[in-house]
Amino acid sequence: MAEVKYLKLSGLEPLIVTPESNFINVGERTNVTGSRKFLRLIKEEKYEEAIEIARSQVEGGAQIIDVNMDEGMLDGVYAMTKFLNLIAAEPDIARVPVMIDSSKWEIIEAGLKVIQGKGVVNSISLKEGKEAFVHHAKLIKRYGAAVIVMAFDEVGQADTYERRIEICKRSYDILVNEVHFPAEDIIFDPNIFPVATGMEEHKLNALDFFRATKWIRENLPYAGVSGGVSNVSFSFRGNDKVREAMHSAFLFHAIKNGMTMGIVNPEMLEIYDEIAPVLLEHVEDVLLNRREDATERLLDLAESFKGENKSSEKVIQEWRNSSVQERLTHSLVKGIDEFIEIDVEEARKLCAKPIEVIEVYLMNGMNVVGDLFGSGKMFLPQVVKSARVMKKAVAYLLPYIEAQKDGKSSSAGKVLMATVKGDVHDIGKNIVSVVLGCNNFEIIDLGVMVPPEKIIETAIKEQVDIIGLSGLITPSLDEMVCLAKELDKLNIKIPVMIGGATTSRAHTAVKIAPEYAATVVHVNDASRAVTVASNLLQEETKEAYTQSVRAEYDKLREGYLSRSRYKNFLSIEEARKNKLQLDWENYQPVPPNFIGTKTIEIELTELIDFIDWTPFFSSWELYGKYPAILSDEVVGEQATTLFADAQKMLQQIVSEKWLTAKAVLGIFPANTINDDDIKLSTFDFRLLTLRQQSQKTAGAPNIALADFIAPKESGKQDYIGCFCVTTGFGVDEKATEFEKQLDDYNSILVKALGDRLAEAFAEYLHLKVRKEIWGYAANEKLSNQDLIEEAYKGIRPAPGYPACPDHLEKPTIWKLLNVEQEIGVKLTESMAMWPAASVSGYYFAHPESKYFGLGKIKEDQVTDYAKRRNISIEEANKWLSPNIAD
Repeated sequence: MAEVKYLKLSGLEPLIVTPESNFINVGERTNVTGSRKFLRLIKEEKYEEAIEIARSQVEGGAQIIDVNMDEGMLDGVYAMTKFLNLIAAEPDIARVPVMIDSSKWEIIEAGLKVIQGKGVVNSISLKEGKEAFVHHAKLIKRYGAAVIVMAFDEVGQADTYERRIEICKRSYDILVNEVHFPAEDIIFDPNIFPVATGMEEHKLNALDFFRATKWIRENLPYAGVSGGVSNVSFSFRGNDKVREAMHSAFLFHAIKNGMTMGIVNPEMLEIYDEIAPVLLEHVEDVLLNRREDATERLLDLAESFKGENKSSEKVIQEWRNSSVQERLTHSLVKGIDEFIEIDVEEARKLCAKPIEVIEVYLMNGMNVVGDLFGSGKMFLPQVVKSARVMKKAVAYLLPYIEAQKDGKSSSAGKVLMATVKGDVHDIGKNIVSVVLGCNNFEIIDLGVMVPPEKIIETAIKEQVDIIGLSGLITPSLDEMVCLAKELDKLNIKIPVMIGGATTSRAHTAVKIAPEYAATVVHVNDASRAVTVASNLLQEETKEAYTQSVRAEYDKLREGYLSRSRYKNFLSIEEARKNKLQLDWENYQPVPPNFIGTKTIEIELTELIDFIDWTPFFSSWELYGKYPAILSDEVVGEQATTLFADAQKMLQQIVSEKWLTAKAVLGIFPANTINDDDIKLSTFDFRLLTLRQQSQKTAGAPNIALADFIAPKESGKQDYIGCFCVTTGFGVDEKATEFEKQLDDYNSILVKALGDRLAEAFAEYLHLKVRKEIWGYAANEKLSNQDLIEEAYKGIRPAPGYPACPDHLEKPTIWKLLNVEQEIGVKLTESMAMWPAASVSGYYFAHPESKYFGLGKIKEDQVTDYAKRRNISIEEANKWLSPNIAD
């Protein structure tokens, strides 16, 4: 079997570019040459604000962030080094790879010295001759990065098809044969130049790029192709409508010809299928050089689009005059159930057996849904609505199918889905179930908190083809490992798909896959589930796919385990010596207005203004910040529809009192003892915190939450608070009602809104604590956006999250506040909160307290932690395993 070679990049998480990968979007806003705001912030040394631009790029869907510090008045080496060091300490940014973008080698090398994971250098070329090219390539190889190679040589920049392929071929041969650079780590940029400039020599700019891309992918094995897409529309600056259409059409043809990644602003893209036909024709005439007068025609047409906003498509009923197949397909694609029974009945009368309506008419429609979703032309909320229509159609047909008794559907495969024992979260699992169901997979959903014996028993009894496991909290990772061991012990060979917020490809490869002789695959999101499931089951792909997954995971595991185990880590004693040193002598903790515990119940109307909508859209795999996402060029229309549905349901939740908002909180005198423990003065309770152990840059401390509470020896009486809020009672009942009505869309929607209300309640209560109950920020005046952006003093970290990943702190909070008796929220054996729409955590008041990520810790801290908590080393390892350095 031929060796499989894929471009593999990483931040904290891997990015593996396979033939099945969609186009890789490189975020362009952390580039001083492309963003005036970013340049200003870097010049003014406002790095914290600059980091937020990087964060918004990742939240907006960038899979790689491009960092460029090339500006005449900047110390590029200093800026690149400082910025990359800062984002390395931000797990939500550092999870994606970095593209070090510079025309100056000293800046590139400065970035390579501090970059986290495996990044990409952008770029090198033969411009300065072969000697410099080889020298730079060898250093990039030694640093372990991939490289973008410009089509540029000693003569100049390639501006024809022939020059593009000549330079790329020469560069490839030098890199592969002389430098021995991994071919899969080479990405060519064959130069995207403007079109429609009016100059004859520019007519072939786009077409030559497409042709060169195709040639590279066919003749230079394993190499990728990238480019800066906005260059192509340079002639139409100021006319966003035309530029958006040009970018989308250019990408459509470039990707068809093999372009794998590119630097592109998602806000400047139109959906290809939604470009006005007359504009698309004129744009493609230019890009593909189909007419002599293409430039003149587009320039004339462009005038009519200046300043035009997208108008909403007219809702027309012409589709009702189409064939029954077209009507059913339209209903499924658009999520319209108004006419589904009428059309299904018409189709039934045309079929010899009622089952044929499903196997032919409905599956033809769902295949269209699957194709649109797979190509990025439909989004999750639309797919879930399609599933609702499909379920209603099948429910109408069932009595007819059962009456014949010989009808049996030929499904694509039977998949068992379950959230593992101790975990109560299932929104992601339910979405994956819906997407698989839309693609003709039969789903057996066992729900949440499913013990391994039930999963195994059901899998055997139902003869399932795949087991799908989901988990949101870190203890779920160990449950998955235990289940894999049990499946292996019983010699079961059913493939297992792993998914959920805490899961990762690395954990699956290192911890789960070695325990199971059969195939284990990590699935990043719902959009990949169908491809993975199909590859696992189809005879023509099954063997090659499972072998490639095993080979990939073996290599990932080997690389992970062969790294120097404690490189760049301090001992726990050294980390404590480097603790955060706050000025306790000149700080006086604010005495609370209230000490003790209290229970609160409020009306849901109080919470509406505190809702942060950005995570709501993310749960539906629509990425972007609210409210900008509503006008986003790619997902804006669907986000707006989803938001309208959410607002409508939210009104019902409030007016009909579907849910209740309850909370319990406490504020207690406290001081830090023994560096990492917080002792409550009036109770025999200690809160245990964990300390960062990674080697920091000069001057940066190794932080623990205990650092934000005055130490006992300071003589200052300090305080700490803790809380639990819930809006979850009533969510499951409503979700079940919708499921009985075959309405997965609203079932998922009510759960997502329950989660948002719980987070809003936590934000509301924190405000009350700061201004009134504790009162340490009594004069605070912040907008709702300021609250969402956490611009206030103090923090409310939650056990199980980056600053305090120790879930065993939750029982202490439960005892302190008497949570279960006061508001009914329970803890599962894995320390998940039930109901799921609940939030718990601490209150720290010190003005310098901040959120941080613990990161990896050494075994010496795990041993110390076990002693402090009075548990076994094995038990400590179980709870802290995701954070223990291997």
